Amino acid sequence: MPVSSSGRLWISRTPVTNAEYTPFVTAGLAAEPPWWRDPSFSRADQPVVGITWFEATAFGEWLSSHGSGIWRLPTAAEWEWAARGGLEDAPTPWGEALPVGEVPEGELQGPWPVGRGTPNGFGLLDMGTIVHEWCSDILLDPRSPDGERRLSCGGSWRHRVRWSPPGARSSLPPSFRYADYGFRLVFAAP
Repeated sequence: MPVSSSGRLWISRTPVTNAEYTPFVTAGLAAEPPWWRDPSFSRADQPVVGITWFEATAFGEWLSSHGSGIWRLPTAAEWEWAARGGLEDAPTPWGEALPVGEVPEGELQGPWPVGRGTPNGFGLLDMGTIVHEWCSDILLDPRSPDGERRLSCGGSWRHRVRWSPPGARSSLPPSFRYADYGFRLVFAAP
């Protein structure tokens, strides 16, 4: 899985793709996510979606068990720092405005392929676009069925406005599956 250094951490250059997630499913460590076989969601270069927070965490643990180093979900603060690409106060990962063509216009039936946009200052792609990305943070919420929610960052191919500023946050119960929820991982060398 390609990673970029954002100065103080290594993070996946793009959200995890179907191709990268396939060995995890093939090994029987997770069921096929919803939409896995739907042509609008099943291209190898699209972000894997419909993943629960638990599955995203388990995928990182599985990768960690197959190499040297630790793979994990980023904290929301790490994700935001990486998304900013070295631009402390910019409203987007690229500065004052999104690059022309960064997000597709018109109706979409599923997420677009990862890596088609403009890298930010740290060489990261798709920051704040395509999918909401799970983060490791726990948000206590007494209204939630299990009392906890997990934070996420990023935009969504399903929304009218398909990107979110680096500091924007969402949260969901960790067992939820949505067609616009994916993830990327942080890598820590031993």
